[in-house]
Amino acid sequence: MRYRKASLGASVKNDLRVEFTETGLSSYAGLELLIRYFRSIRLNDRIRRHFQGVTVPGDYGTAAMIRVVLGLLIVGGRRLRHLDFLRGDVLFERFCGLAGLPSLRTLSRWLGQFTSASIARLQAINAEIVGRVVETLSLRTLTVDVDGSVVSTGLTAERAFRGFNPHHRKVPSYYPITACLAETGQILRVKNRSGNIHDGKSSLAFMRDIFRQIGGSGPGTCRLNFRMDGAFFLQPVIRLLQGRGAGYCIRVPFWRWLDLTSLIKARRRWKRLPSGMGCFEISLPIEKWNMTLRVVVYRKRVSHRSPKNYQLDLFDPGDGYYEYSAIATNLSWSARKIWNFMAGRGEHEKIIGILKSQLAFGSVPSRRYGANSAWQQLVAIAHHLLVSFQIDTGTTRRGRTEKRTCLFSLKTPQTLRFEILNRAGRLVRPNGGAILRLSRNERHQSLFNRIANALKAA
Repeated sequence: MRYRKASLGASVKNDLRVEFTETGLSSYAGLELLIRYFRSIRLNDRIRRHFQGVTVPGDYGTAAMIRVVLGLLIVGGRRLRHLDFLRGDVLFERFCGLAGLPSLRTLSRWLGQFTSASIARLQAINAEIVGRVVETLSLRTLTVDVDGSVVSTGLTAERAFRGFNPHHRKVPSYYPITACLAETGQILRVKNRSGNIHDGKSSLAFMRDIFRQIGGSGPGTCRLNFRMDGAFFLQPVIRLLQGRGAGYCIRVPFWRWLDLTSLIKARRRWKRLPSGMGCFEISLPIEKWNMTLRVVVYRKRVSHRSPKNYQLDLFDPGDGYYEYSAIATNLSWSARKIWNFMAGRGEHEKIIGILKSQLAFGSVPSRRYGANSAWQQLVAIAHHLLVSFQIDTGTTRRGRTEKRTCLFSLKTPQTLRFEILNRAGRLVRPNGGAILRLSRNERHQSLFNRIANALKAA
């Protein structure tokens, strides 16, 4: 059906008269779906159970304060002061389970009271939410990506030091380490650290916690496959993975004492791979470690001289025509599959970017280290809940490839806000019954009803 051109436009002549009223209006009507979902998974009961015996002082309950921060992150807030812009929104207050929101000073003081014991309880909530999803998938193999990420801070943030911060070398920072479960796209575990710490040398305790977490929340027969960069190419890390029976693919740095460069220069025949790549395999003896590793060396033809990477200050693996890389592994896969599998680590980088840009993982809300560490844990919980919300309400399941290991087609928090959460609505009470009224939009109405029916059937 075609419309007349004259009927497509609408005249806008004057400014609208604006009135601020208290008539039950909300800018986040889609939060009603999350309220129903959190009730179905008994989120408040989980929070109270994990915080039993550990108190975070304050007039408000721990579950309510956690939901305040989760709601702030989910609707797009990046600073504590953004909570003031949510006051009077009836759906946000309903989401938090409060008649009125706490003041900024109350919220800041509450975050500042977090200690290592209470942060461990947030980690336990993280583990339980992820474990609940893993158990429903019944997978025999789980892929875990481990990497650190820089969070720049101000000069007054507690335990923030100058360290590995390539884009802002003189800025103090934190260097949190994260483990991502590739099959679901969830952050399996996160731990905040000072900025002057080595990514790999300080990761042993973190990785032991991952094995303990998977053993406690996932199926006992699961095999773990780890993907890590060159910072984790260390004897203690490899010994730990081998001792726990885990598979691994780790980038091999071009250290001089490994003498990979002479092996590459002496190589005359390379096995051909797609996209103009080549490879060869070796059993690399490392005498100082008393071990021999399977290492696959790759090269890729380029049409320009390889620019020197700031992470490889001592050696540049490009010779002007090829770029070289090496991967150590204990998996029995072909060289092509190992390359594609390792390339899937980019999904972890994408998730970290989403956490920083869309869920305020890169924000530093306080000067206190405990408050900032708790903030990172709450960001991870918010991300888990949005992912599990999509999985439990019937998001599209997609096939796996050698490179892509995620089982679901997931929407980013920004997309969820645009399509579902940040919708205008009005809460009315005719005859005493509460009704949420939204503007008529066929696409949104269809999506809203589909999710609501999925939650009712769960």
